[in-house]
Amino acid sequence: MISVYLRSLGCSKNQVDSELMCGVLKKDSFRIVDDPALAEVIVVNTCGFIEAAKEESIENILALAEYKTSGRCRLLLAVGCMAEKYAAEMAEAMPEIDALMGVGQYQNIAALIKEQLGLPYSQSQPVADNVYMERDRAALGASAYIKIAEGCDNNCSFCLIPQLRGPYKSRPMEDILEEAQALAQQGVKELILLAQNTTYYGIDIYGEARLSTLLEKLAALPFAMIRILYAYPEGIDAALIQVMSSHGNICHYLDMPIQHGVDHILADMNRPDTAASILQTIDDLRRAMPDISLRTTVMVGFPGESEADFQQLLTFMDKASFDWVGAFPYYQEDDTPAAALPQQLDKDTKQERLDVLLEYTAQISAKRRQQYIGRLLPVLVTESAEDLYGSGWLAARSQYQAPDVDGLIYFSSNNAAIGDIVNVRITDSDIYDLKGEQE
Repeated sequence: MISVYLRSLGCSKNQVDSELMCGVLKKDSFRIVDDPALAEVIVVNTCGFIEAAKEESIENILALAEYKTSGRCRLLLAVGCMAEKYAAEMAEAMPEIDALMGVGQYQNIAALIKEQLGLPYSQSQPVADNVYMERDRAALGASAYIKIAEGCDNNCSFCLIPQLRGPYKSRPMEDILEEAQALAQQGVKELILLAQNTTYYGIDIYGEARLSTLLEKLAALPFAMIRILYAYPEGIDAALIQVMSSHGNICHYLDMPIQHGVDHILADMNRPDTAASILQTIDDLRRAMPDISLRTTVMVGFPGESEADFQQLLTFMDKASFDWVGAFPYYQEDDTPAAALPQQLDKDTKQERLDVLLEYTAQISAKRRQQYIGRLLPVLVTESAEDLYGSGWLAARSQYQAPDVDGLIYFSSNNAAIGDIVNVRITDSDIYDLKGEQE
């Protein structure tokens, strides 16, 4: 039985793809191992979204290539977004790589490995019609991601995703529901919807947005929490807000990437929103769900962003009052329209603005966190916190916190276990995290 180590880099969508590859490999009698020193085959699922992600991918590939001499590795594969876009360059610059595979081919991973190792294989390896049913879910315990679409049609001027992942392609609703039912039967309590733009779901295959219809059907399944990520504001309509507010197991939480809060910057980014339309969407959400928790992503230092624009962005962020903010500086990515724009900003200016934005929005987040003090929240226990607070302490998330990117709720307990849902009374808060007592 051939041993395989797979390292997944980048976003949660990559994590789903890695789980798919592990499932395909296990079905074909490969053995997945957690230690690269024990692996005969090493697979790196790369990210190529921004320069820092590409650098991380390269560093991981080169570090893992060392196991060709110090471990058992006979074959090193690079797959995923960076391999899709830069296959020729990677093959030339890194002879340590034995083979590359782009996105959308992951069901063929076992055949590629066997071909490279000179083993018998079928050109058409049998996989399920719904390929995601092959997934070997390894990461989040009682939580699971589910991908509802692939690719992107937004064509933001700074972004490589359409080149890396192709055009937007919704999964048939019946496939998503089949996978969701299987996840529920496996004991998953939190289902997390993924796509590059979840609010666009269905337009390409049904002729209209169908995210609200999909949510209605998912809400009938026995999940305690259903969470929506990457919901672009232009697609958040009355139907989506209504279904979110009317089902107790759909989280009052939305990840809503806005990128900026100044109109001419948004226009240069090829984003369809304006500052006013984004604020109106936020107001619509909070009127329907006063307790909703909103996360966003913002870019600073886009070409042409003046100091006055940056100050206007800070004012916008104050008005929007997001619960969670992720931010990053603009990277001048080759083959994007934004790379050719005039008034490119220097690295130091971009970093200074990033630091100011993060500190500014952290204070807003801290104020938002205080609203939970005194509230009794159902929480999903995710991990031990004994290394931080001592014996009996656990970490959990409520409906208002997504995994990996948002804060945690810490509490002590004598009877709760990882994967349980328990009630916790919030007693204290800081910038990102909460503390409480189990009731």
